[in-house]
Amino acid sequence: MNLPQFENTYTQLPSDTYSAFAPDPVSDPSVIRVNDKLAQHIGIDPDWLSSNEGLLVLAGNETPVGSTPIATAYGGHQFGQWNPGLGDGRAVLLGELVNPAGERFDIQLKGSGPTRYSRGGDGRAPIGPVLREYIVAEAMAALGVPTTRALAAVATGDPVYRESSMPGGVLTRVAQSHMRVGTVQFFSMAGPEPLRQLLDYVIERHYPNALEEEHPYLALLAEIQKRQANLVAQWQSLGFIHGVMNTDNMLLCGETVDYGPCAFLDAFDPAKVYSSIDQGGRYAYQNQPTIAHWNICRLAEAMLPAIDSNQDRAIELATGVIENFSEDFDSAWNTRFAMKLGVDQERGADIAKELLQLMAEASLDFTLTFRTLTERASGQRSAFHLDFPPALGDWLERWEAMTPDDAVMKQVNPSLIPRNHRIEAVIQAAIVDDNLEPFHEMVDVLSDPYTDEPSEAYSMPPLPQEEVRQTFCGT
Repeated sequence: MNLPQFENTYTQLPSDTYSAFAPDPVSDPSVIRVNDKLAQHIGIDPDWLSSNEGLLVLAGNETPVGSTPIATAYGGHQFGQWNPGLGDGRAVLLGELVNPAGERFDIQLKGSGPTRYSRGGDGRAPIGPVLREYIVAEAMAALGVPTTRALAAVATGDPVYRESSMPGGVLTRVAQSHMRVGTVQFFSMAGPEPLRQLLDYVIERHYPNALEEEHPYLALLAEIQKRQANLVAQWQSLGFIHGVMNTDNMLLCGETVDYGPCAFLDAFDPAKVYSSIDQGGRYAYQNQPTIAHWNICRLAEAMLPAIDSNQDRAIELATGVIENFSEDFDSAWNTRFAMKLGVDQERGADIAKELLQLMAEASLDFTLTFRTLTERASGQRSAFHLDFPPALGDWLERWEAMTPDDAVMKQVNPSLIPRNHRIEAVIQAAIVDDNLEPFHEMVDVLSDPYTDEPSEAYSMPPLPQEEVRQTFCGT
């Protein structure tokens, strides 16, 4: 049995930007689910991961060989307000693994106990948020969205106290890295030299081609911006609402992270907010592109001392990059929605925007609308479709006259998404009935989101009494 060989290159950075913290042991760990395919991809023997030794590592009771567990420090703009004292408050980075293809991955335990950055919290995670993140992260991966992944979920055997006592869990999360915009902001406060050390590390790990450019840090900023623009365009094309787009929840590698109060749209409403903590609608569906740009602007501000020692010159250079965000996003958005309608990009943008307006007026289900259009283009008709209202008649005629390509549409229009009400039902079954079968079933079903034979239980929108109107942060 091959044991994983951990490294931790992050500890090459200044020691005051992280703290050594071993996970707190739990009393009675048990495996909920192990992601065998992901384990193989990142170079872990699934047999070891499922062994008792593997369980103790996943629970935080033992530290694997070569691991240097740390909690990282970062700052962040939370709902627009600057907070310099954030960090991994309930997560520990075990280290990194390099797979046979030479790809490097962070392995992090989430819910593994308090760290110096916990700010009075217990550092633990209730089982509900652990199951939610496992479901949504793996569904996003199956949908083709850049995302952190769930390697395993374990029950701790210990209660976690929030509004009431709930069973605890630990999620093992995999990412290209966990460095955030807030990480750059934190290093920037320490001065130009630590900032350059971090940016050089980010370039080496994620953007080596930037070294070939005249201004590597500007090239880095431009590449991070492009990845974020593409990521948010994919979110928009799937009706996904992240829910808490703070700068500390925006990874430099371009993966989606932190599935707390997230949700997928049912009836389309561009102003829709699910997160219970987003009282002002800052992170509503329609605002996500603007917030992504705002976050990139904060990243650029933090990078200024490294871009040029002359602040005016640094601002001029950085502005030349971030002014291109709208172009980057519009290009990605137009491409995604043209594919969703099976038409060329030149004609797709306008007709897509017109469709979204009609969908909002008729409160049409986001996912079923595009899946029904896909079936209409292919001449097929499943049992799970929408009957379009007369208001769409003229639009449908003009769209069909474009001869949409159903093969392209099938690649980007899922028949299955992690519906909010289904996730809540899974969590309730686990907490109230100690029944994890619905969780396993949902993860398995969502692994094939573009299927032509979707399950009615997972493809249909909620009944009025099933609708989920609010989602909650896992902390």
